[in-house]
Amino acid sequence: MGMTLGTVAPLDWTTDRGRGPIRLDAGASWRQSTDGAAAPPVARVATRGGPPRPAFPACMKRGRDGMSDTGDPRVPSGTAVLTVDGASLRRVGARPGLARYLASLWEYRSFILFDSRSRIAGANSVNALGRVWMVLNPILDGAAYFLVFGLLLGTGRGVPNFLGYLIIGVFLFRYTSSAITAGSRSISTNLSIVRAFRFPRATLPIATNIRELMLFGPTLVVMLVLVLAIPPMEQITWRWLLLIPLLALQTLFNVGASLLLARYVARWSDLSNLIAFGTRIWLYISAVFFSADRFANIPPLMTAMHLNPLYCVLDIARQSLLYASDADPMRWIVLAAWTAALLVVGTVVFWRAEETYGEER
Repeated sequence: MGMTLGTVAPLDWTTDRGRGPIRLDAGASWRQSTDGAAAPPVARVATRGGPPRPAFPACMKRGRDGMSDTGDPRVPSGTAVLTVDGASLRRVGARPGLARYLASLWEYRSFILFDSRSRIAGANSVNALGRVWMVLNPILDGAAYFLVFGLLLGTGRGVPNFLGYLIIGVFLFRYTSSAITAGSRSISTNLSIVRAFRFPRATLPIATNIRELMLFGPTLVVMLVLVLAIPPMEQITWRWLLLIPLLALQTLFNVGASLLLARYVARWSDLSNLIAFGTRIWLYISAVFFSADRFANIPPLMTAMHLNPLYCVLDIARQSLLYASDADPMRWIVLAAWTAALLVVGTVVFWRAEETYGEER
């Protein structure tokens, strides 16, 4: 039976006399048959304070009086020999099973929250206005779109409360585009951390999306205030509560898309430029600053619009906040289907490449 050789990492044990430590050298050899059958390792043990009498863990056995003659010319006679059961050993950095991987994400929840909060604080410290820009950016975008599309191009004709319609579209679309763009780059922009530490890599896209959700909180409040304050001032109804499950689905959608895209951006960083371009195209086909009804006489285009998950998000929000009416149930179904599909596919695709993140290209 053929044999292959390798090395094990250093391990420290103490003797039952308290004279230790006993050290399993980093150069200790182990043997494994080429047909995959495990063979016990042979390791030289160095001690201080007299002959070793180690307290071996359950996975180890020793020869009589801790001493044995292996017959291996590389191991001098009288050397203490440790026999390790290799069944429980696993390659460092090996990808765990999917169930174990998902469980480890929960174990790292404190890291996810800490990373999200610390990056928000760091980003805001750069600008003099700090968190004010989280609110100013979507407001300025909305003002620009209203000037160009509402006044100059007249896309708001026939749309009740077009200013509120535009505000909801800009604020909610900006949340998803920012989350997906940042999430897709979460591995490629954190290579130093990825290469230095062992942890589930999916925590980075998830932390990025948690951060974007925290940033969106004040923006959401401003959006609701503007809807209430700008004429015609809307009334609060029970349908405003639908914003909670809607935002939850939108956030999970963002996480799934981020996991899927981060897998490929980590390998081909140039894809991040295409993603930025793609979100701009997505903006123009999601009815952010025009009504989808203008394409009612083009059935294929209307069907594509109704299958667009961001259009579904905007339509549900507008019907609930502006028009006090129920959105078409198909909007919820389409959005939930997209969210579930992206979460499953994105998680599996990202997990399958777990061992490759941080590799030199």
